[in-house]
Amino acid sequence: MKKSMLAAACALALTASPALAKPLNIGVSMALFDDNFLTAVRQAMATHAQSVPGLQVQFQDAQGDVGKQLSEVQNFISQKVDAIIVNPVDTATTKRMTSAASAAHIPIVYVNRRPDETGLPPGVAVVASDDKLAGRLQMTVLAKKMGGKGNLVIMLGDLANNSTQGRTAGVKEVVAKYPGIKIVEEQTANWERTKAIDLMNNWITKGDKITGIASNNDEMALGAIIALHSNGVDPKTLAIGGVDATADGLDALRKGALTVTVFQNAKGQGAEAVDDAVKLANGQKVTQYDTIPYELVTPQNYKSFLNR
Repeated sequence: MKKSMLAAACALALTASPALAKPLNIGVSMALFDDNFLTAVRQAMATHAQSVPGLQVQFQDAQGDVGKQLSEVQNFISQKVDAIIVNPVDTATTKRMTSAASAAHIPIVYVNRRPDETGLPPGVAVVASDDKLAGRLQMTVLAKKMGGKGNLVIMLGDLANNSTQGRTAGVKEVVAKYPGIKIVEEQTANWERTKAIDLMNNWITKGDKITGIASNNDEMALGAIIALHSNGVDPKTLAIGGVDATADGLDALRKGALTVTVFQNAKGQGAEAVDDAVKLANGQKVTQYDTIPYELVTPQNYKSFLNR
């Protein structure tokens, strides 16, 4: 009796722990390794994967190249990995990756950036955040600092990325409530600090009096701040907002150069993407659209985000 009870208990334990059911191999294609926020997402996946017994994760860098990313996904399929995680270079090109993975009966999880297509098939999950909310949260604080009037510039991320579109739409929803705020410039710096420096220098040279900067991410906001300093403008006199709450962004907020940022949970996105991939590989159901909340970060509460 005792032996049979022990055997039953062991069987139940194995059933209750799907991550232990079999060794798993997950392939991950990141849009770009050389990006501060995406690096945090990748590190979160690697760290969380170490807590799952028998899980092996291999990372590939698409280097911002759509064709390279498609090739990486095809290679994962050829290797017959148990699941694939993709941080898309271009959210308009995910349909081909979805179709290829589904045809091979391999689950695929998109992380941080949502595919453009709707009606995703079974075995596909998305772990991301509501980008419109990020734009609304950011612009609400900027509008208050601007006193509801003045000239606003918007620094856009990658134009092919729906995170850019969502955050910008959220900014504009708030601006529409303030007739005194005029959007005078709206251009891309492709998420990059160095490109944002050049873009901000160009805007300053044009001579428009800029009172607010809504940046789609912290990196570009930091580039704008560097350009302002180099042109003898104190960034504290402007309303400047970012998104991500990176370490550098929080430091700029502490110094008063950045007015506001919005915390995007890199650790939460990375860990949840791994969890969803493991569950799908083990035949379990997951929430197809898994939304990780954004949180407003200001000089009053930034300390609580320092170690997150």
